[in-house]
Amino acid sequence: MTRPRTPALPRAGRSRAPGGRAPVALAVPALVAVAFLLMPLLGILARTSWSDLGTHLTSPGVLEALRLSLLVSFSALGLSLLLGVPLAWLLARVEFPGKALVRSLVLLPMVLPPTVGGVALLMGFGRRGLLGPWLEGTFGIVLPFHTSGAVVAATFVAMPFLVISLEGTLAGLRTSYEETAASLGASPVRVFGTVTLPMVAPGLAAGAALTWARALGEFGATITFAGNLPGTTQTLPLQVYLLLQGSPEAATSVSLLLLVIAMGVLVCLRGRWTGATTARTARTVRPGDDTDLAPPPAPRTEEPATPPAGPGDRWPLHADITGFTQLTLDADPGTTVAVVGPNGAGKTTLLRALLGLTPRARATLRLGGTDVTALPPHRRGVAWVPQDGALFPHLTALANTAYGLRAHGTPRAEARRAAQLWLDRLGVGPLAHRKPAQLSGGQAQRVALARALAARPRLLLLDEPLAALDQTTRAHVRHTLRRHLAGFGGVCLIVTHDPVEAVSLADRVLVLEDGRALQDAPPAEVTRHPRSPWVARMLGRNAWPGTATEDGLALTGGGRLVAADRLPDGAGALAIIAPEAVSLHLDRPTGSPRNVWPGTVREITSAGSRLRVLVTSPEAPDLVAEITPSAALELGLADGVSVWTSVKATEVSLVTL
Repeated sequence: MTRPRTPALPRAGRSRAPGGRAPVALAVPALVAVAFLLMPLLGILARTSWSDLGTHLTSPGVLEALRLSLLVSFSALGLSLLLGVPLAWLLARVEFPGKALVRSLVLLPMVLPPTVGGVALLMGFGRRGLLGPWLEGTFGIVLPFHTSGAVVAATFVAMPFLVISLEGTLAGLRTSYEETAASLGASPVRVFGTVTLPMVAPGLAAGAALTWARALGEFGATITFAGNLPGTTQTLPLQVYLLLQGSPEAATSVSLLLLVIAMGVLVCLRGRWTGATTARTARTVRPGDDTDLAPPPAPRTEEPATPPAGPGDRWPLHADITGFTQLTLDADPGTTVAVVGPNGAGKTTLLRALLGLTPRARATLRLGGTDVTALPPHRRGVAWVPQDGALFPHLTALANTAYGLRAHGTPRAEARRAAQLWLDRLGVGPLAHRKPAQLSGGQAQRVALARALAARPRLLLLDEPLAALDQTTRAHVRHTLRRHLAGFGGVCLIVTHDPVEAVSLADRVLVLEDGRALQDAPPAEVTRHPRSPWVARMLGRNAWPGTATEDGLALTGGGRLVAADRLPDGAGALAIIAPEAVSLHLDRPTGSPRNVWPGTVREITSAGSRLRVLVTSPEAPDLVAEITPSAALELGLADGVSVWTSVKATEVSLVTL
């Protein structure tokens, strides 16, 4: 008997992606390029006098040049950080006229010949330059042929490396982190120092290292602008130039030193200048895995209490929103408004307008007796939880939750105690010392919710806050949130696509479509009489738009629907049909049904203990019927089966649009 041959598995770490073999026409020039770049380095290694290396590198002139190079390069790095970090932030975060020109100015020293850069520095800062006479006459500062001139020259050619590297990192950082920090009460400077800089630290470190290495190796601009004065401006590159004229062996040794430093910088930055990040080892939890946590515990007596319902702690809402989203919103203290609507309806734009974060819409906003329209986001008292939670990845769950309290001046110990209580209240207290990367999606969302609640805002904005939670956890967190909102002295807006959330958490449901309010009513009213096909479908009902006639509705897509309700002829209306009111038959039914259509089963899905059957028909819009599994088995339903659907006229509800 012959055993079947099992194909050999590739060795770990040696797998090759499909198509990984390079064509010869590309491989040969690539290898020539590598050899071209490698040959000068091999030349330095081959021509170095290794026996005299120590003598060359410890000579007084080289040591003095090394000291001066370190002084100049680190001074240039400090000046680049002081000026370049704000410039990189400006280019990455702010739109302004002439931005392309400013970016070109930043890049110019990278493509400009160094000697031309030195001449330009002389024309700008020299004794006869544009600014030089003023510097000398006012402050007594003379830059050419001075160590400070070498620092200026090195900064001029090296700072672009920092700006470009950091700008790219900042551009890749989602603004939701900074916006969330601002909504928690952090000023722009605090946001920059506690959120932005820590999150772009790898890119900043890479840019700083490249800037320092470029400043260390600067030659052309330095010798042109600052000269080649031993002990004053003669750095290592200039020392190499001088040694080449009298001691080529010593020049090779010093060149080897600079080569080793440059290679060391590149090795330390491996992967960072290309945008790659180094994976950090951490104990991670699978997304959606909340099984390691107990349900949120019952409230404890020492929990942070909702502010007393006194006159000073009640904040009614009045907002006039203009722009893409146009509506007027009024709500009493303690009101929770669920905002629903299809994608693109303007729900998130509404929240961002209330925060003052979008040019698409503007909100004239009054909270209590205070008009906060002109205030920046961090002073409005408006907190929000974005869809992704936007937890700060460099802070623990506890530090994230305490962030808003600290931004408002709460002492550290008190803020951490209050934050721990909020985490306990939402059932994630044991995870207080984990960072977001170590949390599942549901756990992270609960921490984000605790962070917003701990900040005690006057207006609370929640953008699908429970979407990442499993059903069991969602029920617990919904109960905790409802308990908090019941005594909340402000107004809460919740964007949701979940009808259970809208009904159980909200006092009102605001239905948006194309930036306009279609309906603003209590949940029961919206459930009984939805004025939007999207809302009706969200609630699990069939919704057909049309025009009212004497016996029912002329459907927009063609066909007629008979209804017991009567509306004025010609009025725009929406027919609402509950799925359980739709009957399915194998043959055309006879008897009382007034609405009968032939159709084809296109989809069967489970809805709890019942089945939802989608039926398409050439004579009517798509219709969803809800039946029992035994009825489906008896009818022999499957995808593609022909059926008849029927709806009694008394089961059709008409709503005026």
